[in-house]
Amino acid sequence: MKHILPVTSKKDLTRFIDFPHDLYKNDKNYVPEIFIGQKDLLTPKHPFYEHSSIQLFLALDGEKITGRIAAIHNVNHNAFTGGKDGFFGFFDCINDQETADMLFNSAADWVRSKGLTTILGPANPTTNDVCGMLVEGFDRPPVAMMPYNAPYYADLLLKHGFSKKTDLLAYELNVAESNDRSVKLISTIEGRLKRSGIVIRKVDVKNFKDEVPKIREVYNKAWDKNLGFVPMTDKEFDYLAKDLKMILDPNYCLVAEKDGVVVGFVVAIPDINQILIKMKRGRLLPTGIFKLLFQKKNITRLRVLTLGVLEGYRKMGIEACLYGHIIKNTYGTKITGGECSWMLEENYLMNHAIEQINARLYKRYRLFEMDL
Repeated sequence: MKHILPVTSKKDLTRFIDFPHDLYKNDKNYVPEIFIGQKDLLTPKHPFYEHSSIQLFLALDGEKITGRIAAIHNVNHNAFTGGKDGFFGFFDCINDQETADMLFNSAADWVRSKGLTTILGPANPTTNDVCGMLVEGFDRPPVAMMPYNAPYYADLLLKHGFSKKTDLLAYELNVAESNDRSVKLISTIEGRLKRSGIVIRKVDVKNFKDEVPKIREVYNKAWDKNLGFVPMTDKEFDYLAKDLKMILDPNYCLVAEKDGVVVGFVVAIPDINQILIKMKRGRLLPTGIFKLLFQKKNITRLRVLTLGVLEGYRKMGIEACLYGHIIKNTYGTKITGGECSWMLEENYLMNHAIEQINARLYKRYRLFEMDL
């Protein structure tokens, strides 16, 4: 008999985290999430739960798990936007509409009980984390910190009554095919920027603790007008930065400073999914952590995770200079290319800038919404 089980125990949380491994066991493009990271994200120790709440649900057919979903009340999102939005996330399901409907209804009922009037997603658990549903580009594995799902997911949502909110775009860039104009112009652009008191430098990993607040300040201001953006709390940003520090390469993490004040930055991370795709059920222990550390040098792709420039400093060439340095710093390394993601489909300025360096749109992710 099909039924929904709210997750209330550690055992059920483990089953919730592990379900996608079983669902995608025969999918060569599936990359398991790191178990420890998912567990941290879904328990009260994560700073998200200092202001917001979440309820996890499992779908079962008899004793067999057939789906999962999280219902999310992001209090900071609604305080920032003035809306009454609920979210769903961590959605995975067999190709069965009845099961999907049960999961969506459970999530909708829970967020409705919080006085919310719409439900959006997927967000795991926020738009600052892994979010969106893959709708184009199923032929390749996802890169680090990007979602993956079966092609039938979108139909499950549409048939339930969801509609498109917006698309998130991912661009592929091959270094050998890239337009090296931005690299050739680096010295010219930097000369002009220096005359305005702006310099480009690598993030100081040895003083990373001091760098993080400077970057956080730009992060929370650079996207404040973008759809779905909500500033991260200090603790949330520090939590993310601590995780990223394990894999950061200062060659691909750069800031632009104006008289010692950070006004722009770019963070590109090694695509650790090239390693995680071989890691059974996302377990780092007992040997996975060593695979991650020792095989990092063999990674051949980057993901440009985020690039932000404060308003008032845009269109000065800072963006081109940051991209140019990323490309230039791959020369003579094993890095052959990577992904720039994600970009809002309506962010025409940034999308055009990426296309100008010969990056091509190759994956599309979607956020959905539904009135309650």
